[in-house]
Amino acid sequence: MAEVRKQARNCRPSTRRLVQLYAALLYNANLKGFISGKLYTGPVKNLCVPGLNCYSCPGAVAACPLGALQNALSASRHTAGWYVFGILLLFGITLGRTICGWLCPFGLIQELLHKIPVPKIRKSRVTRWLSLLKYLILAVFVIAIPLVYAIRNNLPLPGFCKYICPAGTLEGAVVLLSNPANSDLLSLLGVIFTRKIVILIVILAACVFCYRAFCRFICPLGAIYGLFNKLALTGVRVDPDRCIGCDACVRNCRMDVRHVGDRECISCGQCMDDCAVGAISIRCGKIVLKEPEIRKAGGSGSGEKRRRTGGIVLGVLAALLVFGVVYFNFIDVPRSRPDAPAQAVVTAEEEWASTAPVGSQAGEQLADFTCTLTDGSTFRLSDTRGKIVLINQWATYCTPCVAELPAFEQLQEEHPDIVVLAFHTWPELTQDAATFIADHGWDTWQIRFAVDTEENVMLNAIGGDNNMPRTVVLNRRGEVIYNKLGGITPETLNQLLEEAYASTDP
Repeated sequence: MAEVRKQARNCRPSTRRLVQLYAALLYNANLKGFISGKLYTGPVKNLCVPGLNCYSCPGAVAACPLGALQNALSASRHTAGWYVFGILLLFGITLGRTICGWLCPFGLIQELLHKIPVPKIRKSRVTRWLSLLKYLILAVFVIAIPLVYAIRNNLPLPGFCKYICPAGTLEGAVVLLSNPANSDLLSLLGVIFTRKIVILIVILAACVFCYRAFCRFICPLGAIYGLFNKLALTGVRVDPDRCIGCDACVRNCRMDVRHVGDRECISCGQCMDDCAVGAISIRCGKIVLKEPEIRKAGGSGSGEKRRRTGGIVLGVLAALLVFGVVYFNFIDVPRSRPDAPAQAVVTAEEEWASTAPVGSQAGEQLADFTCTLTDGSTFRLSDTRGKIVLINQWATYCTPCVAELPAFEQLQEEHPDIVVLAFHTWPELTQDAATFIADHGWDTWQIRFAVDTEENVMLNAIGGDNNMPRTVVLNRRGEVIYNKLGGITPETLNQLLEEAYASTDP
């Protein structure tokens, strides 16, 4: 029986593994998104989680700090992204690379892959030199490309997210594309996606043979947090009075550390088990968060108190997780539903009244909505009956969105009898949409610009999510003839305009 209990204890997940699973679930608490294939669009999405977690994952309830940083740098020509810089500074000073070891979902994926029983690549001088590569990637793809592209082209380009990020490819693209509801996304795939899939496969394969290969050699977020490791409030600490200088902690560490707590240390705590004298612990300031077994065996009176405190903390965290899952899946629902009977369109001109059901699919009439345009005037969809309406969903940080907007303006100029509405999905983390429009000189354009409400009235009306650009075309009765995700050409716009006229011609 004792042997059975011992085996059961050995099979139990470690505290760190439970925290990693907890963080991954809390970051992606919008479980219904995995079923519907739709992204969460609530107000919490404007916040950043500490770890690397793609905002385009259907379950993601908040933004990725690395993506937010690139967007902030892209917008730095117009607005300083103090929020993003401040949140990274806060995470870095309080936690450092403890985030990598305990709170990063992609770090968990790497560790699980490394458990596959194959020959492993041990750390060496080569891997230590390769660990510097992530700082080069940080400088080029996270800082230089967004800044230079914004200065030269006045367009956003999140270089790391677009060309490399395996977390975005796996959690965002692969998960979204695997859902039948997003079959229209397949038409958007191109060379860049193929390259990113190849990069993802190579990185995941490398993680099987080399412990946390992405984290050690590529991840720019880990590079940022590593710069704070010596200053961070939380992390592994060595008791100099106990340490005998055997160096077992560094020898047995699978990261490329030169000493405990340096920029490569992720504070996983494995070195505590390798230290024969119990000189290492994980602390937050003077508070001991985790201590080695050799100290627990000493029978100090504080051990039982610490276990009780740990139980209380775990209970609070479990309650927070349950609340998060309930909130994001059952409470924080759109206040405006496109299929709600109360949203049925009532037109002023009976000749353009539609008997089609309210909805966002082809053949349905779009639900009426009212919004305030960036010039201060009011726009009401039902007031446009008798006119062709094109609705474009865009964002300042979406490069293809910004690039295609001039085609909508040209169409509006050539056909003054139509209505073009371009709405920004949500308030920017780093840049105000109205300021962006004015800085580009678009405030003199004929197309209407608007920023969606906190309730996502326009986004819900068109049945969209935070994948973009999306274009919706309505005929003169307000009926949808086109609603698709992806870039659109001037030729396609003209063709859709002809189809819209033809669908309501006598």
